[in-house]
Amino acid sequence: MPSQADSEVRHGGHDEELALRAARRIGEYLTTHPGADPVTIQGELAGDDALIVPREAAVLLAKILGFLANGEGVNVMPESAELTTQQAAECLNVSRPYLIKLLESDEIPFRMVGTHRRIRFQDLHEYKTRDDLARRRAADELTRLTQELGLY
Repeated sequence: MPSQADSEVRHGGHDEELALRAARRIGEYLTTHPGADPVTIQGELAGDDALIVPREAAVLLAKILGFLANGEGVNVMPESAELTTQQAAECLNVSRPYLIKLLESDEIPFRMVGTHRRIRFQDLHEYKTRDDLARRRAADELTRLTQELGLY
């Protein structure tokens, strides 16, 4: 992926115990200090400088550390990032030809850069949210019909 689009931490490239300890400390702090104030992160050693970050960043950092503690890799991507068709297909876990059909049927907005299609991450995320909702509704309807027919 392009360097402007995301930052990635791969599985196994970190200290899982340290990540777990840090995630717990941040989580405990956020729980015991509710509100929207900035969060001050103190170093573990005396004399370390404190780091002051927006609360939203601390929440995100705790989530990232939790994934790392579980041995999972993490990607961070701004909503404004533009993806190639291959990257977008991988995000949706579909084939590239299927993604191109979605683009050409106006299911997902895109723009052309020369002869290449670019998809904004935000548009891809909105499509995924709509698609997930439609799938949930279809599953709920099938469940309702199954119960109505006494097959469940």
